[in-house]
Amino acid sequence: MSAIRNDRPIPARLLTPGALLRSSELQARGVARAQLGRWVADGRLLRVGRGIYALPEREVGEHEALAQAAKRVPRGIVCLLSALRVHNLTTQSPGDVWLGLPRTARAPQLDWPPLRLVWWSGAALTVGIIERELAGVLVRLTTPARTVADCFKHRRLVGIDVAVEALKDYRSHRAGTLDELREAATVCRVGRVMAPYLEAIL
Repeated sequence: MSAIRNDRPIPARLLTPGALLRSSELQARGVARAQLGRWVADGRLLRVGRGIYALPEREVGEHEALAQAAKRVPRGIVCLLSALRVHNLTTQSPGDVWLGLPRTARAPQLDWPPLRLVWWSGAALTVGIIERELAGVLVRLTTPARTVADCFKHRRLVGIDVAVEALKDYRSHRAGTLDELREAATVCRVGRVMAPYLEAIL
């Protein structure tokens, strides 16, 4: 009987070549935990992280850490330095994944990737948040304008020089409009802080 079970193919509907799926998602689609183990043992499925699976032919790209963080922390929002990198508003490559979380959420404990967390409430959890597919995963992240405003709000964490560079890149790369930037500054309550820097680049 075990040989028959081991020969069971992975249903095409479960995984696309670039996708990541959590074990709970696979089990919800009718895949038993024991079957997952057999597929991994046979080399037909890769365990790419704790509770995260993919097909062996999946290519690992620049945003792998963000994709795995999004899968393992569904309530997280990619932000600050990580979002700057996605939007090409910085030359830095952060080693940690920066995530915004509701103040009521528990801090996730991951073996990988390493996280840097900020805590938000109210409009900060909904305004200026978009979804984008990265490494085969739909990731929630802040818009370019919201990301710049967040950098000013959390300037003690990321550094005022990073915030100013992001603002300059936002304008030079035409990453968004001034109205979007002002709205984001209002949500983040940094309108007065950003005003002199914004005037300097207009």
